[in-house]
Amino acid sequence: MTDADRSLRALGLDGAPAELPLTYPGRPVEEPALLTDGQLLPLRAGPGPLGGWRVVTGMAGPGHPGTAGAPRPGGNPATEPALDELLDRLGAPRSGTRRPVLAVGSNASPAQLHHKLTLCGTGATVPMVPVRVRGIGVGCSAHIGRHGYVAAAPYADPAARHTLVAGWLDPAQLAAVDETEFNYRRVWVPGSAFPMTLPSREPLGGAYLYVSVHGVLADPATGRPRPGGGDQGALLTALLAASAELRALLGPGPERWVERARADEAVRAEGRAVFHRAGWARPEGLPELHHE
Repeated sequence: MTDADRSLRALGLDGAPAELPLTYPGRPVEEPALLTDGQLLPLRAGPGPLGGWRVVTGMAGPGHPGTAGAPRPGGNPATEPALDELLDRLGAPRSGTRRPVLAVGSNASPAQLHHKLTLCGTGATVPMVPVRVRGIGVGCSAHIGRHGYVAAAPYADPAARHTLVAGWLDPAQLAAVDETEFNYRRVWVPGSAFPMTLPSREPLGGAYLYVSVHGVLADPATGRPRPGGGDQGALLTALLAASAELRALLGPGPERWVERARADEAVRAEGRAVFHRAGWARPEGLPELHHE
């Protein structure tokens, strides 16, 4: 990878789970970044509003200490414009018109978000920022998605501490993502009830969150929500091992599960019914939160 090559492919972040279901949830961003034109540009977290954070458009050379491609210390206005300044240059909406959306699943993956927004034609320029969040657990939705995988879903857990990626979406992007999340309802989660902390150590006042309309899957062994967002193949294997009905419908293994589920909506619906007959579906326990 050259210093200037910040493409998702060069960074090893390509491959949308929508096209490669067993890779779900995909690789998330690990540092603040601006997704634009299939690239991921580092974003320097700083005090004050997001629009003033600096975007690293020029990268350090091989002689720079540390990881090749790391941001230059001290900054350079020529290669580190403010986020809103760069959004203006790109013809994209400024940060003030955007709203943060927390991702517990594949929307934390720049490849998945790029795939979704490119298909929808809204433009795929999105600031993506890891945020520390308290009180929200990451489980599995009690349904099988159209791409064949069992997606992640949030649930209330006062003890939970997670770093979730927030994507700042403009109104058109938000409407487009809503269309892809028809098994979820979008709610506003206030930071006063679920504390959120930006990498700058400043609080985030709130964010949108997609909550499954089907509830979350419980682990039969514990009765607790089954952890989500991990290895999809391992999850499907565990679900098959726990249910003869699922093995007959979708077995014997994860590859066959995905193949059958992607091909037939009726199979997905029956899989969801099996979850409910087994008593695995549980309410997510989140309050009926509304628009900010």
